[in-house]
Amino acid sequence: MAQGKLGPRQKMINLMYLIFIAMLALNMSKEVLSAFGLLNEKIQSSNVDASQRNQAFMEGLATKANDEPAQYGAVEEKAKEISAITSDLDTYLENLKAGAVKNMEDPTEYEVMDKADYFNNLFFVGDKLRPEGQEFIDKMNTYRTSMIEVLSDTAVANKVAGVEALKEDINDNFSTDPVKREGGNQNWLNYHYEGFPLIASLTKMTSIQNDVKTNQSEILQKMLSGQQAMALSFNKYTTLLEQPKSAYYSGENFNGAIVLGKKDDATKPDSVELTLDGKPLTENQYTIEDGRVLLNISAGSPGDHEIKGKLVFLQNGKPVGINVDQKFSTISKPNSAVISADKMNVVYRGVDNPMTVSIPGIPDNKVNATAPGLSKVSGSKYVMRPTSGSKVTITASGTLPDGQRISTPKEFRIKGIPAPIGAVRGETGIVRMQRQGLEIASISAILEDFDFDLNLRVTGFSFKVSGQPTVTVNGTKLNAQAKAALRRAKRGEAVQIYDINTSISGSNVKLKKTAPVFIELTN
Repeated sequence: MAQGKLGPRQKMINLMYLIFIAMLALNMSKEVLSAFGLLNEKIQSSNVDASQRNQAFMEGLATKANDEPAQYGAVEEKAKEISAITSDLDTYLENLKAGAVKNMEDPTEYEVMDKADYFNNLFFVGDKLRPEGQEFIDKMNTYRTSMIEVLSDTAVANKVAGVEALKEDINDNFSTDPVKREGGNQNWLNYHYEGFPLIASLTKMTSIQNDVKTNQSEILQKMLSGQQAMALSFNKYTTLLEQPKSAYYSGENFNGAIVLGKKDDATKPDSVELTLDGKPLTENQYTIEDGRVLLNISAGSPGDHEIKGKLVFLQNGKPVGINVDQKFSTISKPNSAVISADKMNVVYRGVDNPMTVSIPGIPDNKVNATAPGLSKVSGSKYVMRPTSGSKVTITASGTLPDGQRISTPKEFRIKGIPAPIGAVRGETGIVRMQRQGLEIASISAILEDFDFDLNLRVTGFSFKVSGQPTVTVNGTKLNAQAKAALRRAKRGEAVQIYDINTSISGSNVKLKKTAPVFIELTN
């Protein structure tokens, strides 16, 4: 195959080619052709074994990627790329070989494969290449550049030992550059396949197939080994803080544990160098168990506390430090619940009032709040839907970690939804505008300074021009009768829109009477 750094097997094959050429000059015997055929069979058998090994590897890798996608998912994707590149060239060569022997009664009758006509006619025309010949070169080039591109990817290069040497071997062994010969350079394809007996060319192609399968096997094995080495390296570990509760009371013992991401006896640190708020921990303040550093320290005063330092392990006889940088919080012991309305200090009848009910130091799932119309949404979030009365009492209860049960009531005032205010163009009160604008404007209603976003709907209103009969309008815009009255109004005159029928979309809550809006005509 291509020139460059060759392994012992390739050197042996090349030597046999030289012997073969020499024997051609000596009118070689049929036994030499049979010898090439037997060599081809041996390499083909090796190729079958390599294909089976690579297939088994891919199936095993797929299982690992399915079980541990974070660790092996990316490796599997790159392995699929390498397999696809290999399969493309391997399949192409197999088809070439099949075409060369398809008309033979016995493709193992090597003694008759002494002619060069098939590949000479397929690849060459005169001193130029046929399209089929150029395709062969293109396939070799595509394999070479694609494999080097994959091996240059950081995700692969970081895992494959000796990746630069692999890239150099592939670049040399699959080069299609012209070959130096006496009298000048010769095209790569002519040098390797023009004028050779059919069995010699078939053996060369089988050898290339063996090389691509061997490359695939070597790279895949090194990728997996590199990934496993990275997974086992202490440089990839981090520390975690385990604790039975999220916060501690002043005076309590802090019984949390600092652990590595992987907990087993093999990860037991050889030494511990930790500080609590800058003060070194002594040996009686921690114990080591199953790779965990179990702490036995006071939770300290209320506030945040820092545990820093490192856990030291021996890797290949050398100390490796795993940095520790963790925090925990200490809070004062509570004696009452905290209840607040998310919107304001009252609740409104007819709407969903969001509430937050919590007790410091007690998880939300262990806090219970009760009141007429109160329902839990999730965590500490509740919704209050008051129905009757002017006040409602919400009672929050829970059990502290020390077993003490607390219960705290909180009273809220119940108010109705305030009266809507009529609006035109979103403006309320006295609005100055031209009569043409009023003719096309929509009448709406709003709740000024109200924190709830309610969808108000106007279904009708009364329209009054001074000195003219009141016009009743259905909908949100002036009808023809109202527009006619508007045209008779004088400049500077104020027209009135009142008795605005307003409701809440999707609700049967009855609103208070909507305030009117006045329009002063500017023309």
